[in-house]
Amino acid sequence: MILFENVGLRYGMGPEVLRDVSFRIEPQSFQFLTGPSGAGKTSLLRLLFMNLRPTRGLISVFGKDTAAVSKSQLPAMRRRIGVVFQDFRLLDHLTTYENVALPHRVAGKSEVDYRADVIDLLKWVGLGDKMHVLPPVLSGGEKQRAAIARALITRPEVLLADEPTGNVDPPLARRLLRLFVELNRLGTSVLIATHDVHLLEQVEARRFELNEGRLTVYG
Repeated sequence: MILFENVGLRYGMGPEVLRDVSFRIEPQSFQFLTGPSGAGKTSLLRLLFMNLRPTRGLISVFGKDTAAVSKSQLPAMRRRIGVVFQDFRLLDHLTTYENVALPHRVAGKSEVDYRADVIDLLKWVGLGDKMHVLPPVLSGGEKQRAAIARALITRPEVLLADEPTGNVDPPLARRLLRLFVELNRLGTSVLIATHDVHLLEQVEARRFELNEGRLTVYG
């Protein structure tokens, strides 16, 4: 599904922030991405979402070399990848329902075609009673679950989550992790970037560890 071969990345004329990174993300797989601050996790996620192109090496996403993907092809490919950002990126003037539905609205779909899916998904993440509330009223954990629902509304084949439990307490972190595990059981490949060592102990999964720009794969 996703293949990195000897990928290197540098910004401008600076030193490489990623060096000779190689790994695969298989269909319906679950993996964690760990490493200290500054190790390159965010840069790796940006490469996965095709927000960046590597300085060297090969990245293949859904069978396509990302270096050969045109700007017109990118939106369709990105819709196959859901992203949960650490800072939520919800729009405060839109309700929870409207935030989750936004990817469909941007794609020009009629509400009658997606309304039931949005409502079902909000219920699945435990926000059925908060769908008409604006984000400033939501707690940090509720905002995170809304962001997860928005990432899932297009039914992506891969979900990338950047520190999804960084702003919540341990019980909610475990609840969020259960959502990701259930999503994986339903067929979506999941990659969670995290500093939370307790999460790693709760799920038996492959671990990608970045250190000073180099990646080690465990499991």
